[in-house]
Amino acid sequence: MTRWIACIPLLLSASQAVAHPHVFVDSALRIETDAARNVTGVELSWAYDEFFTLLIFEDMGLDPDGDGQLTEDELAQLQGFETDNWPSDFEGDLYLSSEGEAVTLGAPEPRETRVEDGRIISAHFRPVNGVAADGLEVRQYDPTFYVAYEITRGVEIAAPCRAEIEKPDRDAADAYVQKELERVPEDQFEVLEVGEQYADRISLTCDPSS
Repeated sequence: MTRWIACIPLLLSASQAVAHPHVFVDSALRIETDAARNVTGVELSWAYDEFFTLLIFEDMGLDPDGDGQLTEDELAQLQGFETDNWPSDFEGDLYLSSEGEAVTLGAPEPRETRVEDGRIISAHFRPVNGVAADGLEVRQYDPTFYVAYEITRGVEIAAPCRAEIEKPDRDAADAYVQKELERVPEDQFEVLEVGEQYADRISLTCDPSS
């Protein structure tokens, strides 16, 4: 995703900013599998918070009357806003692992962008080169924790596979961050990558008898 968040004024100190995200995203995931129960791709749907939505509108010159509704032309301009100019080294804040090994994902494919209740909701697809669904672990996070993702809108996968969501231990995550802040010089706070500590963990299992 293009880092639109760079336009947000940073009102917190460096140490505060490390553990306080500035953009909030409610996520839904749909995991595609084939007949052999291999994962062939992941579709992500991101619902951005109202404030970030307003920043995007302002930056792109959309919704000048401020009613939270976009015309067809404005919606057309918004399509693919987060996947356009996707940096080659950007992981897309999505991480898959199988048996402890990272799984490579393909380039994003925009699916849909709409506005509901004053929030941008966008979807894109990441192809996967056929890795077994059973035992796969999926995490979604911004390493810098500037963006906070939470899987509040569910994970969909076809039976006989299922997804279990494990929420992070926020007290343990906060303790980890505090320990890191004590270890790292203040001028290095911005390079700390603590987002994984606050990430939901999705574990996939498939019923072998089906």
